Amino acid sequence: MKKYKIGILGAGSIARAMAWTAGQMENTVAYAVASRSMDKARAFAENHNVERAYGSYEEMLDDPEVDLVYIATPHSHHYEHARMCIERGKPVLCEKAFTANLRQAEALLRLAHERKVFITEAIWTRYMPFTKTINAMVNDGTIGTPMTLTAHLSYPITHKERIRRPELAGGALLDIGLYNINFALMAFGTDISEISSAVIKSDEGMDFQDSITFKYADGKMAALQCNVFCAGDRQGIVCGDKGYFIVDNINNPQRTDIYSADHKLVRTVSCPPQITGYEYEVQACIDALEHGRLECEDMPHSETLRVMGLLDSLRMEWGVRYPMDDAEV
Repeated sequence: MKKYKIGILGAGSIARAMAWTAGQMENTVAYAVASRSMDKARAFAENHNVERAYGSYEEMLDDPEVDLVYIATPHSHHYEHARMCIERGKPVLCEKAFTANLRQAEALLRLAHERKVFITEAIWTRYMPFTKTINAMVNDGTIGTPMTLTAHLSYPITHKERIRRPELAGGALLDIGLYNINFALMAFGTDISEISSAVIKSDEGMDFQDSITFKYADGKMAALQCNVFCAGDRQGIVCGDKGYFIVDNINNPQRTDIYSADHKLVRTVSCPPQITGYEYEVQACIDALEHGRLECEDMPHSETLRVMGLLDSLRMEWGVRYPMDDAEV
């Protein structure tokens, strides 16, 4: 069995999780890490059992041994770094948000198709088997006819630079709000007839508290809230005429409690054991590469573009802008 060699572009906390994951999977190895600081790359490699350390992204991408590149830099830099990968023919697993805006995403995917290079967005909940179990419960009569969905996600992270700074494509929406949006799209679909929203912005003009409502053509409604001010319950709740179920964490679901219409617990469905949850997106990449595909079935390019378009339209309504919105691609 081939061991896919994962090259990690960036050396932050999410990169550490991927290094651990790749080291635990049977068919992958955390092969290389690249940082703009050689000292940081070496320390990362030593601490996380990564074979090679590079002090530049370009140098790692020129290593012929790298089979798949995981981009773990701020989403403000995803377009630049993913483009570097594609131009060198390296398959890409790019952390969410895929890019800072739709224009960048369109240009990147256009280039990937022209060069016939695999790329996918690492919105990990899209790949998780337990997410598929949850989505199936929406449609299998478990709670009757579902009509209402709510999703909350918040963390006290206003102090983090990636949240505060426009040049890092800051704010709550691209960092955590897209989990709410993906939860709604996976459960209720994409036939949205109307979107309404409200926002509270920081002094720097970034969205720090968002309330978003999707009205669906068939009468369903999804109410989504996220913020970077405080800790929250992280729950997703889907309600039908015969009951409802509560997902414990829309960002990494581990348990779903199903209740009857009279609020009695019917049963609990638990997530199977996992390494970190990142293994599913990595395996999806490997499966796609093995079959010569340029995208993943769980998060096709069309869906990445749909989500990026939603994010753009919300930011436009709120007046939240990034420097790269005016830059050429």
